[in-house]
Amino acid sequence: MTSTPLPPPDDASGSDPSFIPPPAAIAAAPFDTLGLPPAVLANLARLGYHAMTPIQAASLPVALAGHDLIAQAKTGSGKTAAFGLPLLQRLDARRFAVQALVLCPTRELAEQVGQELRRLARAEDNIKILTLCGGSPIRPQADSLAHGAHVVVGTPGRLMDHISRGSLKLDALATLVLDEADRMLDMGFFDDIAYVAKACPKHRQTLLFSATYPEGVVRLARQFMRQPQEIALPEQHEADKIRQRFFEVAADQRLAAVGLLLRHYRPESTLAFCNTKQQCRDLIDVLHAQGFHVLALHGELDQRDRDQVMVQFANRSCSVLVATDVAARGLDVAGLEAVINVDVTPDPEVHVHRIGRTGRADRDGWALSLVGPNEKNRVANIARTNGFEPVWESIADLHAEDQPVPQPPMVTLQILGGRKEKIRPGDVLGALTGEAGFTASQVGKINVNDQSTYVAVERGIARQALKRLADGKIKGKKVRVFLLDE
Repeated sequence: MTSTPLPPPDDASGSDPSFIPPPAAIAAAPFDTLGLPPAVLANLARLGYHAMTPIQAASLPVALAGHDLIAQAKTGSGKTAAFGLPLLQRLDARRFAVQALVLCPTRELAEQVGQELRRLARAEDNIKILTLCGGSPIRPQADSLAHGAHVVVGTPGRLMDHISRGSLKLDALATLVLDEADRMLDMGFFDDIAYVAKACPKHRQTLLFSATYPEGVVRLARQFMRQPQEIALPEQHEADKIRQRFFEVAADQRLAAVGLLLRHYRPESTLAFCNTKQQCRDLIDVLHAQGFHVLALHGELDQRDRDQVMVQFANRSCSVLVATDVAARGLDVAGLEAVINVDVTPDPEVHVHRIGRTGRADRDGWALSLVGPNEKNRVANIARTNGFEPVWESIADLHAEDQPVPQPPMVTLQILGGRKEKIRPGDVLGALTGEAGFTASQVGKINVNDQSTYVAVERGIARQALKRLADGKIKGKKVRVFLLDE
């Protein structure tokens, strides 16, 4: 594999990504249309790569041409080959130095990516690919690096450790890959990614793959990419991903009806909109009495309390968030399964804004509206303005009273200590997956603030995780840990 020069660098001091519209129809194009060497094509055929997946067909021509790239792609879409083939093509096998670096959110994904890259690299002899993750002793990794490598795959925290120790040198780096960037940001790795990216040569190719395009990804693009081109594949289905249902209720049934909707549809994450703060408070009381894990977002919360509420809702420790439109302004929660309009807004634009919080990326969502007798004209106006026919259903037909209250899958642990104590997400993940003995899949989002760190763990291991963190150490120090639960 020969090294391909990058195009002349542009000033990328803050330029937004340019959007490259995907082909109108992405056919199952063969790999031999890409101009790859015969040995690479033969290896792909042996591996069963007969035709490109949509993300490969859309991104490979851009990446092989040397451009920085942002590609929206989910796990299982073939994205490893989409970034693996370009980074392997840029390698100079005769130069025994790290020329490509791939960042992954978890040890499991890093191992998977490393294995797939080794398969793709069989077309070239003597390509050394190392996987560097937490949960394993660092010294053997450093010893292996000392003997040289062409490609390194790893998690942000462990890569930071090797860079700071001087065991990972990136002077020869040609390609930086951020795999599942949105998930890394969810886990609190922005600062770690920034540290690694700043240690890389300025003139390099950067390939970013993400299932969604949140604000954190935009920040990464602006800071560390050179006029990236963006690939966004068309949706695989044309049906409306937001399924709207309207339920007529009497005024004295409205709050109780919310619990019926939650029991019947059983969403894991729900945002419930009320028109007034008093309605929010009343609904909180009703849902608490029914056994739901519910939190409120309102203008009376200080920033610390608001941050704590949002951490718990975003990491799936809280099933229902009750809010007014003002309090929820700017709120963007990935994977929101349902929106409930406890009150119908009189503004059609506000209605669209509310329900648009669900049904994002590749997920469907429910938009459930409770309509009082005097609110039917509001529904008619919303439907007329937005061009749809309302689907009406009856609360009486749900028969959900005997259904158990759904429990959130995660619980949040609060660790006293944050950025000021130099705690990093990788430190917490390592403590839980190291001596504590849990797997990365049992750990959710990790949020590090100035003075506190919040980590989501599966509900079934919450108390055990609490005890093991309290009995153990983070960065060599004992820490105080609390369980956040209403």
